[in-house]
Amino acid sequence: MRPLHRSDLGAQDPDGTEESRGSDLGPARGALEPARGNLRQITENTVDRAQKEAVVAELDQAFTDSGAVIVCHYAGLTVAEMTGLRNQMREAGGMVRVAKNKLAKIALQGKPCEGMSSLLTGQTLLAYSLDPVTPAKVIEAFSKKNEKLVILGGSMGSEILDREGIRTLSNMPSREEVLASIMGALIAPATNLINALTAPATNIAGILKTITEKEDA
Repeated sequence: MRPLHRSDLGAQDPDGTEESRGSDLGPARGALEPARGNLRQITENTVDRAQKEAVVAELDQAFTDSGAVIVCHYAGLTVAEMTGLRNQMREAGGMVRVAKNKLAKIALQGKPCEGMSSLLTGQTLLAYSLDPVTPAKVIEAFSKKNEKLVILGGSMGSEILDREGIRTLSNMPSREEVLASIMGALIAPATNLINALTAPATNIAGILKTITEKEDA
């Protein structure tokens, strides 16, 4: 019996000629290409959807937890200018976020500040912080030096603010400033008492003498 050759595995065509094994596999390989393409597309769509869901979840938390949210147009800002704004806001305790308006509007649904969605047109960025005054102060200061940042408005709780409302908010004392004032008021009387108690004896004696003379008069 002769050994089998590769040609023995080929198929006969109607004319009696043999087709190679490679010819049989050619169409099968070609048929796999659309399947690979579909799998790649499905994977990309899944990743894209997961990324969008993550953005919506982040914005959802921002709209829920923030004391105030400021909406601005940023068209024309350079990368360096945007980085500078982000750094200034971060140092003050706030955040700057650029997101697609469609995703931001989804995150706004059902929130007390949902009316702010009308501001989300064009190239917008969001500035927000737990302290409602912080983002307004930083954005106002930045816009004075760079007019390419256009303040549209925002929200503080359920209150929707226009451009003038943001300006008014920026002039209010921040949470840190209010706390500092309260602490100063509480400490001042104690400081005055300590100064009097630790003053030289001659000064205390002089004060007592003055008080006595006024009583005698």
